[in-house]
Amino acid sequence: MSFLYNVFGDHMKVYLDLVMFLNFFLDFLLLVSVSILLKRNVKIIRLIIASFIGGLSILLLFVKLNSLELFLFKALISIIMILIGFGYKNIKYTLMNILYLYIVSVFLGGGLYLVNNSFSLKNNGIVFVNNGFSINIIVIIIISPIIIYIYNIQAKKIKNKYNNYYDVSIYYNNQKLDVVGFMDTGNTLKYKKNNVLLLDKRKNIFKTKKYILIPYNTIDKISVMKAFKPSKVIINNKEINNCLIGLIDNINLDGINIILNNGIGDNI
Repeated sequence: MSFLYNVFGDHMKVYLDLVMFLNFFLDFLLLVSVSILLKRNVKIIRLIIASFIGGLSILLLFVKLNSLELFLFKALISIIMILIGFGYKNIKYTLMNILYLYIVSVFLGGGLYLVNNSFSLKNNGIVFVNNGFSINIIVIIIISPIIIYIYNIQAKKIKNKYNNYYDVSIYYNNQKLDVVGFMDTGNTLKYKKNNVLLLDKRKNIFKTKKYILIPYNTIDKISVMKAFKPSKVIINNKEINNCLIGLIDNINLDGINIILNNGIGDNI
């Protein structure tokens, strides 16, 4: 993918063997990262061969191409790398592999560019000039896996977190409340075979005198909460039956207004 060229542009002397190795190394990191993130069960030899093909694309440095031709050639190399590394199952599978290859590439390229500028630029007031120093190949080889590792860890955390977010619509007495829900495996509260969903009382717009008092245990005491039976609850476009809406104090989760019950997990 001429990855090194993408990061540093023309600001380098070309030592072909080292540059080809570095391009191969970075392409291999990208493909391994895609494999981990998308849980692709592929043989490592396929990724090595695909990375070698990507490494050869550094020869573009010696071919005179305009911007459009260079873009199209890089896109073609990316597709070839993906097909060699992960094979072809269907168009969605392939497009997802390509998309994540570029997402990780942008993250790694941006990280290396930031590190390089941190070393190579100095400022004189608001003017930044090159100080004649830049990170070398050894530093790139050391830093790149760290950047990729950080990205993979954070991407997995974000993916796991937001996979448990749901769009929830609560209907009661001709009123509708749209909130964001979080599936909490720790919420198994039931009342008379009804799963209890825990709504932040600050978001409650419904007026009713038909509250149900539900006993529940906290760490240090037994308490009760107010709850009501909604007309219906829609979660991710699926209607959920046999549930109650319990009202609790502040929910301290990012953007979350209601804690869903683990008992409805199989229905959404």
